[in-house]
Amino acid sequence: MDRVRTRFAPSPTGRMHVGNLRSALYEFLIAKHAKGDFVLRIEDTDQERLVEGAVDIIYRTLQEAGLVHDEGPDKDGGYGPYVQSERMSTGIYMKYAKELIDKGEAYYCFCDKERLNSLKTEVVEGKEIMLYDKHCLHLSKEEIEANLAAGKPFVIRQNIPKEGTTTFHDELYGDITVENAELDDMILIKSDGYPTYNFANVVDDHTMNITHVVRGNEYLSSAPKYQRLYDAFGWESPVYIHLPLITDENHKKLSKRSGHSSFEDLIEQGFLSEAVVNYIALLGWSPEDNREIFTLDELIAEFDYRRISKSPAVFDYTKLKWMNGEYIKAMEFDRFYELAEPYLRKVVTKDLDLRKIAAMVKSRIEVFPDIEEHIDFFETLPEYDVSMYTHKKMKTTEESSLEVLRDVLPMLEAQDDFCNDALYALLSDYVAKKGVKNGYVMWPVRTAVSGKQMTPGGATELMEVLGKEESVARIKRGIELLSR
Repeated sequence: MDRVRTRFAPSPTGRMHVGNLRSALYEFLIAKHAKGDFVLRIEDTDQERLVEGAVDIIYRTLQEAGLVHDEGPDKDGGYGPYVQSERMSTGIYMKYAKELIDKGEAYYCFCDKERLNSLKTEVVEGKEIMLYDKHCLHLSKEEIEANLAAGKPFVIRQNIPKEGTTTFHDELYGDITVENAELDDMILIKSDGYPTYNFANVVDDHTMNITHVVRGNEYLSSAPKYQRLYDAFGWESPVYIHLPLITDENHKKLSKRSGHSSFEDLIEQGFLSEAVVNYIALLGWSPEDNREIFTLDELIAEFDYRRISKSPAVFDYTKLKWMNGEYIKAMEFDRFYELAEPYLRKVVTKDLDLRKIAAMVKSRIEVFPDIEEHIDFFETLPEYDVSMYTHKKMKTTEESSLEVLRDVLPMLEAQDDFCNDALYALLSDYVAKKGVKNGYVMWPVRTAVSGKQMTPGGATELMEVLGKEESVARIKRGIELLSR
């Protein structure tokens, strides 16, 4: 097939891990860049790990991320069913397993747990595993038929020779050759009749005409077994692309304990889906230039899987927050306000102009929960230390600030127009008459009305939102504190 077809084949076991979402994104980008097909397949062969509602999470995550699949359980493109448990009813996996048995590439295994537990274990890549001793490979045809007729439980194992080597090609790692003696006779069909993840993958990818298989490099060690299956069937191998590991800032595998290992975690923490997708695209891939901000359409146009790195990618939470802040800054205000309003109302219960408050914080936050710390003073003037009135750059002291507040208080009390422009003109006129710089006046006024060193707006912007009565009351409070 000339048409590129990729597949995202998640197991419905809970929230979608960042690594899984990256696989889906890269598969989507590879397909769309080549004007091919992106297929969704649900792999539910491991019945014990299934989580109720997890399939809905998969659909919701892909939709929010903008990764629209061309085929899947809800969009039959002629290669269905697209759910492995439903494919079971077609008998497809047992059919191909028996074909391998006929070719001598697989065999029935009737060993019980007691015998399997007695076998020797070996340490492979730091893990202790049991290597099966091919005991049942040597059963006669009559013994096999008798066992099957008696209903004796069995699995079907792949028959890998102990001599020679197996080579497969990965687009990033090149040709990789392993000794067959290092490969175990993996189970293809489990005792419950379900195919293993590894076997179902190969059968489904071939029968669905998948051309590019994209997955984490933790599957590199299993790839020779997949390759032997393709060779045994006489099928053309897909293009393999094994992605680098995603680690945390301490270079350890990104885990659920990090608090931001899944897409839903990040959305709940106030991140925008498009910023998350943009950032995840850069976890292992880089464009030709140093550009970092991409829309999904721009990623489709730019994406070349040959630029994927083999080195582990570090999930930098601080960098993601920066990127999210850039998306917020560039966002149209109406959409920003729609997303920010719940956070604003959580803090401000008074009848204040929330749109004006939102406009103040839009360029100052990186994630939406940041809003709270920027606007809490609108609800209630916090307790503050008068030392804040002293500012070297503004050339203000507690004494000068007290003088300024006493001067502007009657001016504000007499002011009817409390819009920002009118207030700014009023205080600017006072600045000019006093022969000082703006900050000499604005700093103490802003401190008095906010009780904070950092605010999302200037003194007159804050007073416009607070209104005349509250602003005057806060100026009086400032005078009272400075007079002690």
